[in-house]
Amino acid sequence: MPASDAVGGAFRPAAMKQCFYNETVGFFYNNSRKELTTYWRTKDVLVVALGLTVSVIVLLTNLLVITAIIINRRFHYPIYYLLGNLAAADLFAGIAYMFLMFHTGPRTAELSLKTWFIRQSLLDTSLTASVVNLLAIAVERHQTVFTMQLHSKMSNQRVMILIFCIWVTALLLGLIPSYGWHCLCALEKCSSMAPLYSRSYLTFWAISNLVIFLIMVVVYTHIFIYVKRKMTRMSKHTSFHPRYKETMISLVKTVTIILSAFVICWTPGQVVLLLDGLGCKSCNVLAVEKYVLLLAEINSLINAIVYSYRDSEMRSTFRRILCFVCYRNSKYTPTVVKLNTTDRRTLSQNGHFTVDSSI
Repeated sequence: MPASDAVGGAFRPAAMKQCFYNETVGFFYNNSRKELTTYWRTKDVLVVALGLTVSVIVLLTNLLVITAIIINRRFHYPIYYLLGNLAAADLFAGIAYMFLMFHTGPRTAELSLKTWFIRQSLLDTSLTASVVNLLAIAVERHQTVFTMQLHSKMSNQRVMILIFCIWVTALLLGLIPSYGWHCLCALEKCSSMAPLYSRSYLTFWAISNLVIFLIMVVVYTHIFIYVKRKMTRMSKHTSFHPRYKETMISLVKTVTIILSAFVICWTPGQVVLLLDGLGCKSCNVLAVEKYVLLLAEINSLINAIVYSYRDSEMRSTFRRILCFVCYRNSKYTPTVVKLNTTDRRTLSQNGHFTVDSSI
């Protein structure tokens, strides 16, 4: 039999790849055997209500962090710029998750393919930006702790370049499925959790994030071990300053919280994605899909608490922002901070905080 047939004077391949660009979202959900409801179930309402609540809290807390970093000149240093970018990524994640909540449940069946890809790309981009930013912060903290500095010597220009690279990476990973790495032309490769995504993309995305997780665990574990050993050695000297010990203990606590929250919130979702990407037939990934995604979103709230709220200067700035109306009559200026005697003792000769950093 010939490899091609003559049709209207032209040749068409016998095994031409068939694409389904004009099909509905429901067509792909049926292909992946993912349930697509046409009415609101109690479970759907609870998931949306909980999701919107978490999204609003994520938006408010991270907006507060960004505002504090902008108005307080003491935060105009590399680590705080990275924290501000992390807050921006988590703010974006809150918006993306809220968009998902307004386009989920029975509304999913009404989405066009373009809107469905936008919904997923927003999530992928925001979550990737958050993860990569966490890695950048981990590396920065490792550098400053091991060089006995509070703030990195990285220039503002390099920090801006780093932040730009973080978002470029996030955008690339988030938009790749929309521009070709999907299964619209290969239905047998469609995933179960994201019926328009190729399983190979989910595998790639999950492995990439798990590698970043592993690097972060190694970095923070190294910091943890170093700080513990440093405390043990320093405690043997009579000149060991109690404030330094207090700072070290605070740093150890923060590192422990970071690792615990990160592993608890992110690992389950990446493992489920990996199982789906690998085509595990016996794994009921759809049963836990919404919950592991919500857990990952909660990490965007925890980031703001761990990285910012444990910093006393950040907390005081938060109070001033929240009480702005009360201070307005006394002509309060947010960027001007009155130091008390205790605060002055925590400043080094160049005006940088030397001990009150638990980041």
